[in-house]
Amino acid sequence: MEYVEAGGARVPVIGLGTWDLRGRTCIEMVSAALKLGYRHIDTAAAYNNEQEVGEGLRASGVRRDEVHVTTKVWHDQLRAADFERAAAASLKRLGVDRIDLLLIHWPNSSVPLQETIGALNKAKRDGLTRHIGVSNFTVELIDEAVKRSEEPLVTNQIELHPYLNQSKVIAACRKYGVSITAYSPIARGKAAGDRLLAKIGAAHRKTSAQVCLRWLVQQEIVAIPRTSNCERLKENLDVFDFALSDEEIAAISALGKKSGRIVNMAWPPAWD
Repeated sequence: MEYVEAGGARVPVIGLGTWDLRGRTCIEMVSAALKLGYRHIDTAAAYNNEQEVGEGLRASGVRRDEVHVTTKVWHDQLRAADFERAAAASLKRLGVDRIDLLLIHWPNSSVPLQETIGALNKAKRDGLTRHIGVSNFTVELIDEAVKRSEEPLVTNQIELHPYLNQSKVIAACRKYGVSITAYSPIARGKAAGDRLLAKIGAAHRKTSAQVCLRWLVQQEIVAIPRTSNCERLKENLDVFDFALSDEEIAAISALGKKSGRIVNMAWPPAWD
């Protein structure tokens, strides 16, 4: 495993995303991933699976202090008092003594960011989480969040794959030493049928999905692919034994468009 270091945290560069994993499937996939060598699990209150993630963690037999657990507070819980209750509830559902990384899941324009960032900082000071960060933040929001936060922000978790150009927000985060975490890193399966990715993959004896993940890893971007298939679990972790050339990275990056977004909620910020 390789790691990305930011804001005092050391985050495994490949993690298991658990969006849409439920019940016994979630427990089994988390446990299987950790037994395979994953050390990073990503969840959220809105996924309704924090309890199962915690059960999977315990079922794996892997020591708690070896696993990085990220969870997120939903956009309707960003008032200070609501945020504190939501973070404590996540902790209880996960069944851990502390979260490793707590994120604001989506910004909410009806709640002053200063109030939410204050609550996020308080969660860290109160020992609910070791580290803090944000998700789905634009350049403008990152600028303000860094200015408002007394504690370092570890990451901005954003949709990121070869078909979406996120260069502006990536540059803004890197200016402040904030890492990037990519969700939907293989574009929810779109990468599998891509001719360019398949061609590059064939040259390295890798799949298109592995090429996507390697493209991120070589840019020191954390990736959290979601899967409910044990073979895919192994495949997604098997990206550390090859390297893409500068030309291959450039060709993959050229696929990105501003219009390439797959995930868009009813309350998005003004995307860069």
